[in-house]
Amino acid sequence: MRAIGTRFLIVGLLALLMFIPLFFVSAVINDRAEFSRQAVREVGAEWGGSQLFSGPMLIIPVEGPVTFTDTVSVTDPATGQVRQEPRTRTEIRPRSPVYLLPQRFDLDIATATQMRSRGIFDVTVYTGEAEAGFDFDTDAAAGLMGEGETLLWDQAFLRFSVTENRALRGDTALSVDGRDVPLEPRADGVAGVTAALGDPRDAGDFSLTLGFNGATDLAATPMGRTTVVTMTSDWPHPSFFGAFLPDASAITEDGFEASWTIPHLARPLPQAAREDFDGIARQNSAFGVRFFQPNDFYSQAYRAARYGILFIALTFLTVLLIEGRSGSPTHPVQYILIGLAQSIFVLLMVSYAEQIGFGPAYALSAAATTVLLTLFGAVGLKLGNRSAVLGVMLAVTYGVLYLILRSADYALLAGSTLAFLALALTMYMTRNEDWYGPAREGPRRPWLGGGKTEVPTDGQPQAQGNPPAP
Repeated sequence: MRAIGTRFLIVGLLALLMFIPLFFVSAVINDRAEFSRQAVREVGAEWGGSQLFSGPMLIIPVEGPVTFTDTVSVTDPATGQVRQEPRTRTEIRPRSPVYLLPQRFDLDIATATQMRSRGIFDVTVYTGEAEAGFDFDTDAAAGLMGEGETLLWDQAFLRFSVTENRALRGDTALSVDGRDVPLEPRADGVAGVTAALGDPRDAGDFSLTLGFNGATDLAATPMGRTTVVTMTSDWPHPSFFGAFLPDASAITEDGFEASWTIPHLARPLPQAAREDFDGIARQNSAFGVRFFQPNDFYSQAYRAARYGILFIALTFLTVLLIEGRSGSPTHPVQYILIGLAQSIFVLLMVSYAEQIGFGPAYALSAAATTVLLTLFGAVGLKLGNRSAVLGVMLAVTYGVLYLILRSADYALLAGSTLAFLALALTMYMTRNEDWYGPAREGPRRPWLGGGKTEVPTDGQPQAQGNPPAP
């Protein structure tokens, strides 16, 4: 029989060898996860996609004098020669419009989620309604005028940007002081709606209602001098993101409610400008909520594959410690079979989770693997009653792994604690082991040249100590 130390080293190398099947298992999981993400993207895009509301913005066209200098051909009446002379002329042309942001911008968004399917994959989408109330300080426009420029008040229009016009559903209406104003799609190739207002200087309260579809996330930009946004939904797993987190939020099993209050000093946007800052606002100041799917089983399966080497090593160690000194030791091929069974466990979990959900799939896969390895220990490894120890260890291991997968925040804590306890138990159980094995017949050389040297000669023991010089 090999020395216990040599067997430990062989089993350790076999455990490292199990990185190979775990690598391929991880690759399969990544492929399935990407397939799932592709289904989510496709269904989400068809339903309306991610929604970002930006606006409203009052745009006032401007016209003013523009001076041009060109050359004209002049014929000298005396000589008949033609010469080029400069000429300056002034025309009234459109100039950069004035962009006004609202003084007050209140946005109330309510959504309801539902599940859509693409093949075996479920995708979370939502329907919603947004109600916006706002007003403008039109006096700010006069301070932006250049010499000779004129504000075309009767051509003023309102603009409200969205991510996709095809996501708009249901009622979409604009009222100004109780008067309905027709809405039209933007004509500049950008998603959104626009409304011709006429002269807005006497307008007071604006009210906009939008019905829409969406998926994945929902966001808005703080366009008002004071922006107040409220979002409510029946989705119980929100993930807030963007430039601003909510001032207050309440999350329950029935959904969430969140609110933001953002002053103009918190966002780098001028209230009145001759430049369109909508793109900057969408890029730097957007905030909202992501409809997060907690504990996605693909990410859980990938974590299981990463922790797989730890649990395979624990199983190998358990077999090594309980197989005893009598009889033939477990063959390396048998260790490889055990490792492959535990690697396939992850694939079983993923394939069944796609059909019946993570919890039942995990229980079924863990039970099948535990029963298989316990029977293999009893019959194939000839462990007898000691195979019950292997079964208990596997049950505990898969129980701990389930806790690790269900709570990503405590995964490292649970994994490191389990590894430490396994190492401590191994050190305790091997405290009396003779790692070099039984003494061999014949001379034994001292370790590093020291200690005792026993050389049998004529059946008489030699004196202890260093051998005499030749």
